Amino acid sequence: MKAIVIKAYGGPEGLAVVELPAPEPAPGQVLISTEAAGVGGVDTMIRSGALADYGFAERHVPGGEVAGVVTAVGEGVEMSWIGQRVWAPTGNGGGYAEQAVAPAQEIVALPAELSAVDAVTLGSAGAVAHFGLAHARFAPGETVLVRGAAGSLGIMTVQLAARDGAAAVAVTTSSPARGERLRRLGATHVLDRLGMGTADDTPSAYDVIIDVAAGENMPAFFDRLNPGGRLVAVGAVAGRPPATFGAGLMAAFQKSLTFSTFSAATVPPEELRAVRGEHFAAAGRGDLKAVVHDVLPLDRAALAHHEMDAGEVFGRIVLTP
Repeated sequence: MKAIVIKAYGGPEGLAVVELPAPEPAPGQVLISTEAAGVGGVDTMIRSGALADYGFAERHVPGGEVAGVVTAVGEGVEMSWIGQRVWAPTGNGGGYAEQAVAPAQEIVALPAELSAVDAVTLGSAGAVAHFGLAHARFAPGETVLVRGAAGSLGIMTVQLAARDGAAAVAVTTSSPARGERLRRLGATHVLDRLGMGTADDTPSAYDVIIDVAAGENMPAFFDRLNPGGRLVAVGAVAGRPPATFGAGLMAAFQKSLTFSTFSAATVPPEELRAVRGEHFAAAGRGDLKAVVHDVLPLDRAALAHHEMDAGEVFGRIVLTP
């Protein structure tokens, strides 16, 4: 089968198209003929070598989620899955390939009206957005700031916060044009990347901040929290925050602020499946929008990573074999 591997850490030119043996499903797994593979920020971090300490070796196949048709099942998996269209997580890799394996307990059947491209735009991002807001103890009537809102995860957080009753949904983004697109998805206030806004009604602080970016500027956003406010880091596309970032929390001791991280790896598979199924059904009805930046053939994965590195992606890039 055709697949993409990281032949050398660094820039997108380190990605190569190769032929690999098709994987076989182990017990508890399914084999999927890939129709679409999502390109995520973590993929670019793995490719760059930033996560080499986590065991990602060169020759690694990137890609954490796919959608397609189940063609074989491993021992212990119901045969009825064969022939079904599904969304599937491939863990920390394996998605940039014509065939991929995934744990059967985590796959989700797709409604007929939802495309494979839309499924990988919503699947991982929607679950992290949902459970990230829950981790922040978000409640209707509270104000929310989404930091780094133009990617698929930020876009889903904006939509869910607006749908679930936020009093205001502010976003940080890099341009007024992006801000207007985010307004059409539920944002009420558009800020620059440092969290500054110009409208008279822009909130000065927020009850919840969902931070997709992290990076060196993250500590400054503790100043943008209301008393009792919660900042949850759900990503780190801008890199790790400085080692001293906790000093800002201590400086605001009397505001009782909370900082935490969130990873979907801590959520039971059955809960993830239920939420993803609800999101797929909602998208099929038109109640949630999958925002796709570009659809590229699998062998243009390097171009997809160039676009990601340039920081101009709005939504998700999807690869199709």
